[in-house]
Amino acid sequence: MGVSCSNDPKAAATKSEVTLDPNLYTVEHPDLFKLATVETRDLPTTLNANGTVTPDVNRTIHVTSQGSGRVVELKVRLGDYVKKGQVLLSIHSADLAGAFSEFQKAAADERLAKKALDRVQSLYSHGALAEKDLQQAEDTEEKAKLDVQNAEQRVRLLGGDPAHPSAMIELHAQVTGTIVEQNISGFEGIKSLDNSPNLFTIADLTQVWVLCDVYENDLDAVRLGDTAEIRLNAYPDKTYHGKVADISRVLDPATRSAKVRIVLPNRDGSLRPGMFAVAFFRSRKSQFRTVVPSTAVMRLQDRDWVFRKDGPRRFRRIEVRALGENSDGMQQIQGGLKAGEEVVANALEFSSTVAEQGK
Repeated sequence: MGVSCSNDPKAAATKSEVTLDPNLYTVEHPDLFKLATVETRDLPTTLNANGTVTPDVNRTIHVTSQGSGRVVELKVRLGDYVKKGQVLLSIHSADLAGAFSEFQKAAADERLAKKALDRVQSLYSHGALAEKDLQQAEDTEEKAKLDVQNAEQRVRLLGGDPAHPSAMIELHAQVTGTIVEQNISGFEGIKSLDNSPNLFTIADLTQVWVLCDVYENDLDAVRLGDTAEIRLNAYPDKTYHGKVADISRVLDPATRSAKVRIVLPNRDGSLRPGMFAVAFFRSRKSQFRTVVPSTAVMRLQDRDWVFRKDGPRRFRRIEVRALGENSDGMQQIQGGLKAGEEVVANALEFSSTVAEQGK
């Protein structure tokens, strides 16, 4: 079999020759290459977009400390799986020590006010004191109780136990999940809540999001509730299925794209934040699309190509845009072809043969 790239059918067919039209190929035995007819079908609108796996923010907790201090023990690290109630780190906090001091002082004042009220009540019952003295003692004791309650609430807010005075704050996991962010290390100082970032971020990864960038020219093809197929570089042989849960109403001014959110279950934890994904959207709207067998499309230098039959022994390489693959192995394409035309059914095989014969 011979292959050439010449416009002259009489040229030697044993070598590939570069001409002014490098996309035109002449073969000696075209019958060796199976052909497929270009079809037009009424299909759902399809679109593919790049994205990444991210934690579901509704299942994400930021761990912070209400009091400043210094870390004395760090018990977990980035990527660790933690259970609800598990101790994450211990902090020696002067704020908590001060709060305990205020609580103990308020408790002592309340006990003194209670004793004073008991004496006044006894004297009043025997007619030895006026009613205004009793009312003043009751008011003093009531204020002392409020001071105790406020001091106790501050101790609890800082992470302490009023029944066990200590300057140590133990931060616990509020949910079961994975630590996806860590902003603290051992023996590091912690500032006040106003000017310090969260110490950890814990995410429940049993459900994740895939956030995709869809350009503004393609937004009309995506609707809430549309189905989407997700493919990951990490698992090229697996396809995940989800639905469009949200379409951002704000465009990124730099890329002119909007974030489209797809929710996916992740019971086995195989989907990890940061994984690169490609989403294939299938709209509920349909329109006529040009389709060819997926094997007829060849990816080369970030472009999609097919080989169209242009004569008894001639084939032309045509650039197309692949839009999505159907379940029956047919590839939706855009541009370059018309229904009824014939293309090489196996573009990669044809290209390899041309390259081999051209040596």
